Amino acid sequence: MLIHQLRPNHGATVGCKPAYAQGLFSRYGQSVLVAQKRASRFVLLAELPSSQAKPTAAQLHCWPTPLPPQLRRTLTQDNCTEFPLHHQLRDTLGIDTCFCNPNSPWQNRGVENANGRVRRFLPRRTNLLHCSSRQIDAIARQCNNTPRKCLSFKTPAELFYNHLLRFKRESTYRPSSA
Repeated sequence: MLIHQLRPNHGATVGCKPAYAQGLFSRYGQSVLVAQKRASRFVLLAELPSSQAKPTAAQLHCWPTPLPPQLRRTLTQDNCTEFPLHHQLRDTLGIDTCFCNPNSPWQNRGVENANGRVRRFLPRRTNLLHCSSRQIDAIARQCNNTPRKCLSFKTPAELFYNHLLRFKRESTYRPSSA
């Protein structure tokens, strides 16, 4: 499904706030997968052994699994070769996947911005063999704990965790029988 089939023309999301995923490549055969929750700008990073479809699908399956189904509804991806197994997310987790239209970079500008932030720490020619998973996690923490003007100077981590807590509180609320 293309993104314009899911959204109205004005760009608002129908029914939920999607996440975006995109591969960020430093060198041939080395890859960092970047996913971003659109509403909070919360970023997830993972170093992958390659930019092939199987490791990408495995990581995309791993990230949303702990979340309640109501918080993992859609995932928007670009039209790259690492995303052909998107149907597995739908079949196993119930996540609707959609793709950006070709030659429409405005449809995934949030993750493009996140890629730019990650590139501050991992320039294009970085050899990921010299980066540990702790360093990749530290980059994600730095991105998620930096206040943003577009978030009223709150951090992505703050908004994401508040959303999780609000969801947990609302989903476990039981009115008293008086």
